[in-house]
Amino acid sequence: MEVFALTDLVLMANHLAKNMHPGKFSALRVRLVTLRPNPVAIAGGFKVAAQRLRGKPDLIVVPGLEVSRFGEWDERFARLSQELKAIRRFHGQGTKLASVCIGSFVLAEAGVLQGRRAATAWPFVSEFQDRYPDVQIEKDAVILSDGGVTTTGAVSSVMDLGLHLIRESMGSAVARAVSKLALIDGGRVSQRAYVDTALIPQNRAPFSTQVNRWLAQRLSETYNLCALADAFNVTSRTVLRRYRQETCMTPLQWLQKARIEKAKHLLELSSMSVAEVVVAVGYQDLATFSRLFARETGQTPGHYKRWFQGKRVATFPRG
Repeated sequence: MEVFALTDLVLMANHLAKNMHPGKFSALRVRLVTLRPNPVAIAGGFKVAAQRLRGKPDLIVVPGLEVSRFGEWDERFARLSQELKAIRRFHGQGTKLASVCIGSFVLAEAGVLQGRRAATAWPFVSEFQDRYPDVQIEKDAVILSDGGVTTTGAVSSVMDLGLHLIRESMGSAVARAVSKLALIDGGRVSQRAYVDTALIPQNRAPFSTQVNRWLAQRLSETYNLCALADAFNVTSRTVLRRYRQETCMTPLQWLQKARIEKAKHLLELSSMSVAEVVVAVGYQDLATFSRLFARETGQTPGHYKRWFQGKRVATFPRG
């Protein structure tokens, strides 16, 4: 998807531009290139023929990598020394660079993101921050350009990248026509609404893990620090100290995030009303919960529910 979606969008743009603005724009040429012998194995085991990288392209787009577990970067990059060297060389020659999803790790490993702002796929933000502290990661960004280098969020952000490149080369009218023809919403600015922390492995020390489990079993109950401390036969002060040492947050902060995640699942998959969801995750005041939910996801609970359940609210002028 990260390879061929981009080629398809450019192909559509070339056809549309030719018909909308005859003779105004030169056709964009996309090549699938490699530094290695053909054919090239891509995600899923499929093999494709690619051209040898020759000359100096205007833009190099690095797709993401197929990963089955977190934290295997050293092993992967040991096999990509040719590609990393080439990226550094082309960057030094002034070639523009872009990446899709965790392709940003490749650019960062090559050293071309140092001191820049960058985006990456939301499940890998923490790993990216730990591995590349000299890069200013924008964890919510869908697409971000900084000094000739463009990075994007998770997989489908290749669509946003494609529209961005078309807009830069052929203008907004052609990009808008492509988005309509391809049924793409080109206005996404944040990954927050898609985040599901249950999909990210949690490497926490035993005490905080036990506390989290205890809180999760009582998600709909009113938070009570004293009851929590009694459950572990320690003082409230000890709970806060030990938990913060292991997680850099308080149990209440974790509980709020867990409640938001639970609410997101209920809003996505259940027929419960927003008010019923609020009560189910331990809140009594709808306004308070809505503010917290919007702060974490960038959307109100009502909008989130309509979005994920495929509903659309139409408004009509009065009169």
